[in-house]
Amino acid sequence: MRNMATEIRIKICTLALVFLLVLFHREYSLAQTPEEKGLSIAVEADQRDKGYGDSIAEMVMILRNRHGEESLRRIRLRTLEADIDGDKSLTIFDSPKDVAGTAFLNFTHKVGDDDQWLYLPALKRVKRISSSSKSGSFMGSEFAYEDIASQEIEKYTYKWLRDEMYNNVECYIIERYPVDRENSGYSRQVVWLDKEEYRTQKVEYYDRKNAHLKTLTMSGFQQYLGKYWRSAKMLMINHQTDKSTELQFSNYQFNVGLSDEDFNKNSLKRLK
Repeated sequence: MRNMATEIRIKICTLALVFLLVLFHREYSLAQTPEEKGLSIAVEADQRDKGYGDSIAEMVMILRNRHGEESLRRIRLRTLEADIDGDKSLTIFDSPKDVAGTAFLNFTHKVGDDDQWLYLPALKRVKRISSSSKSGSFMGSEFAYEDIASQEIEKYTYKWLRDEMYNNVECYIIERYPVDRENSGYSRQVVWLDKEEYRTQKVEYYDRKNAHLKTLTMSGFQQYLGKYWRSAKMLMINHQTDKSTELQFSNYQFNVGLSDEDFNKNSLKRLK
């Protein structure tokens, strides 16, 4: 009888503890401001993608004009994760012939302007992209230079808007505002992140006049190394020009041994 009474007391205490934890979580969630909740969601999404080290991938970029006519480019991607500052990335164009050999090097910084260089083989020179140009089109696509840099937490301030279903997936919807408002092409961005894995499902971009400029959708997610999610397809639609750019990713590999030496602006002209 004593053992039974002890078990009952343990069960009651356990249930009480679970109830208190649920109540605490609920009260904490209610106590958060929309700004605090938006930031916490963004931080969680960022933390879940940390630790991959480096990666390479192949990409096909499909440019579509307002009449649906297409042009295709084949690209190689290299990325190096940074512990203290933002990530480094290298984009190398292999085809068609008129852009083959073009390379874009990006050093993202958590605070301050990113460092970006573009090598143009026709001119045989490396061109530095100024911070005032980051809202410009990247290689004629609907992606801006600021879109293809790693989206570091410190680049934005945040606000949670609501939760809702998107493509049968329950999502957080947060709004983020560029810290560098003077040079950004956007007044704000509305981001859908699924609650289960914190993957970005959709982003709406609003221009400096707060008009809806573009929408990015991401799909075909695959998991690598049992933790890191990457989308197989990104589609950016420009609602003001009716143009679009589709990115198709394949052959992801991680921990291939890249280092800072592989991301050197002085070697852009010699890339193979």
